[in-house]
Amino acid sequence: MKILLWEMRTSKGFTLMELSKKSGIGKSTINNIENGKVSPTLFQFEMIAIALGVKITDLFESEYK
Repeated sequence: MKILLWEMRTSKGFTLMELSKKSGIGKSTINNIENGKVSPTLFQFEMIAIALGVKITDLFESEYK
């Protein structure tokens, strides 16, 4: 299952800094999630989804959508 954070963030027109401020999650953490260096917690997914105005499931690529 692929995390679509970069695609969702850029499609919504957010910079890393903007998403960081709106979600309360550090810019470097968001960057590391986007680059697959760390796995986000459910809480981080929830805060990012709220900041982007999407559902958590929208942040994943899945064949079952």
